[in-house]
Amino acid sequence: MKKVLNKHTKNAGSIFLASAITVMSALSVDAATVTDTFTAQIIITDDCSIVSAGDLDFGSAGILAANVDATATLSVQCTNTTPYDIGLDAGVGSGATTAVRRMSAGAETVDYLMFSDAGRITNWGNNVSTDTVTGAGDGSAITHTIYGRVPAQTTPSSGTYQDTVTVTVTY
Repeated sequence: MKKVLNKHTKNAGSIFLASAITVMSALSVDAATVTDTFTAQIIITDDCSIVSAGDLDFGSAGILAANVDATATLSVQCTNTTPYDIGLDAGVGSGATTAVRRMSAGAETVDYLMFSDAGRITNWGNNVSTDTVTGAGDGSAITHTIYGRVPAQTTPSSGTYQDTVTVTVTY
């Protein structure tokens, strides 16, 4: 079967082809681009934060005739290579020092101690470079253990004894 093209079909195809060539030529001749660059930047400064500070819970005890030990964890996050010192103050107990802190229930107190080592020898205080815990940040949270002890002492009245200690990170 022979296909017959009439005069209009031939002309429409030619016009379309000619238009497409013209558009393509115009795009290649008239298209232009320009480029430039920009800088992405951030300045990281020395910084630290206290991620978490767990409670030092000595649990329940009767007569305080022997040491009662407990631990708590403290998590600090500092930028990589930032040196820091963690200090623990004396707390709010009446007459407390960083060497002997006091939990209170009314006017009565229970003495307790906080150390930076598992042997409970090195007091954890608040004097930078003297009795604080030092470290260097690595960009992630670093956990430190607080080793607490209620030493043998005269047992006060029954009740819940508490203290509030402030953690200070110096960097």
